[in-house]
Amino acid sequence: MPTTAILLGLLSALTWGAADFGGGLASKRASSFGVVLASHLISLAAYLLLALLLHEAVPPLRSWLFAAAAGLAGGVGLMLLYRALADGKMSIAAPLSALVAAAIPVLVAALNQGLPKALTLLGFVLALSAVWLLSSGEATGSTRLKDLGLPLYAGVAFGLFFVLLHQASDTATLWPIVAARIGSVSGLLAYARLRRQSWLPPRALWAWLALIGLVDSAGTVSYLVSARLGRLDVAAVLGSLYPGATVLLAWVFLKEHITRLQAVGILLALAAIALLTH
Repeated sequence: MPTTAILLGLLSALTWGAADFGGGLASKRASSFGVVLASHLISLAAYLLLALLLHEAVPPLRSWLFAAAAGLAGGVGLMLLYRALADGKMSIAAPLSALVAAAIPVLVAALNQGLPKALTLLGFVLALSAVWLLSSGEATGSTRLKDLGLPLYAGVAFGLFFVLLHQASDTATLWPIVAARIGSVSGLLAYARLRRQSWLPPRALWAWLALIGLVDSAGTVSYLVSARLGRLDVAAVLGSLYPGATVLLAWVFLKEHITRLQAVGILLALAAIALLTH
């Protein structure tokens, strides 16, 4: 696995984690649905302009369809995850969705590219364990079977996002982001119309939402290039470490306590990175 691909995979985790941190703060002042939709709209406009300014070659229709499907899957995944976080246990919903999201590209890559080296497989195990610990904290209590449904579906949607977007990025980088945002925005707007749901956030939040959208899209670009230079499964597993960035940012800026399990998760993540770069 090239070092550049590893670094870009880690960058995707950092930027996605930062975007989630910012989205969490914004969701305290507006609906999470509106936060996602507004940030996606802004990043759609920004990356469309960037693709035009840089004169990136327009990819074939196949890439557009794969990327739009990826964006739709990602948007559905976000809606399911936010519903799961609101209705169920956060300590179950977040790590379970992240684990399923990472596992699907691993299975797809194993079928298409063969199994990676033994040390890489061990790195996967440590990374997935780190995702669970970073997301779960020290919550206790029984888990009901119905608490698992939405997180599982959200994880499947995110896993499809990883796989489909990788299929769309053979010849371009910026246009697939544009197509993915078209897919997610279209799906979210259709959902809002069907539910007759108001989504516009307060005007004072739009600059913050623009930053969230651009940072999130930068993470997607990093993931795309990482998967293209290396392996789909390694890029997806590294990207799934994004809870670590969210936890660290909350610790630095909000003075939130890092639990013992989260500290162990950070150490496991570092060990996983060392194995994946071997």
